[in-house]
Amino acid sequence: MIDVTLQNFETEVIAASMTTPILIDFWAPWCGPCKSLGPILEQLEADYAGRFTLVKIDSDQEQQLAQAFGIRSIPTCILMMGGKPVDGFMGAQTAPQIRTFLDKHLPGEHELVAEAEAEAALELLQAGDTEAALAKLADALAADPGNDDARFDYIKLLIELGGLEEADATLAPKLSEIPRQLRFEALSQWLNAIQSAATGPYASWTVGQFDEKIALNKRDFDTRFAKARLLMAVGEWTAAMDELLEIIMRDKKWADEAPRKAFVAILELLTPAKAKAAVQASGKTAGGIEVLGKTQVQEDPQAVLVSNYRRKLSMALN
Repeated sequence: MIDVTLQNFETEVIAASMTTPILIDFWAPWCGPCKSLGPILEQLEADYAGRFTLVKIDSDQEQQLAQAFGIRSIPTCILMMGGKPVDGFMGAQTAPQIRTFLDKHLPGEHELVAEAEAEAALELLQAGDTEAALAKLADALAADPGNDDARFDYIKLLIELGGLEEADATLAPKLSEIPRQLRFEALSQWLNAIQSAATGPYASWTVGQFDEKIALNKRDFDTRFAKARLLMAVGEWTAAMDELLEIIMRDKKWADEAPRKAFVAILELLTPAKAKAAVQASGKTAGGIEVLGKTQVQEDPQAVLVSNYRRKLSMALN
């Protein structure tokens, strides 16, 4: 349990809720129901063993925070996740009632294990230990098969490391869903491009051979598309998109829009994961509290690349 004021609110609530749910208890020393609710919340925090963190805010002393959350009566509890309030309740509650409230939102034990393994995998990837990262992602997926983030990262890394059969098998359940998630469709496109480049009719061709044939007929879309897939297979993403654009600009509907679908898949694969930010661009926290100073945001070069190519695709389609 942590006592929070305006001075440590940003760190202990907004930033902390990016990784662990935070339950805010707005209370006051004179409030009778607050005195009965407090011990129940503290016991539940201990029982849930790290699945959420309890913070207490004295609404009399921290009126700016109370106003920001629209507190009209106490006790009031607000659950923060990902820097934002997601739910809450007013008045004294019994332990079973609060457990029901918490269980609607908090990740289960298996999900927590999966998240921990996925976070460890990211650290290993950043350190360059891809094999260990792959093992961690496999553990995360085993702990929580419904964790689509872990599944996506696992399949993506498998493809990068050449584990195509395992990637294909792990991807298959997501391709049977209706509708398909775009990110898994993107992985399918990439996997198919690699398989086509290895075993298709153009498997032995070099980029130079493609260029010679295309020079004879700029509307040889079969050859252009095969070249784009070869470039996808070897990770030459911008060159692949440039080739796909050449087809789209000449014939938007060719081959049931296969070039557009491949282009969109590349954009999805290149789009950086959304960064968790404690302070929004407006200069306010998710709770609406003004923060001092201005945060200088540096654009990710890959995000800029994706934005530019999205614009190119839009222009080609219009």
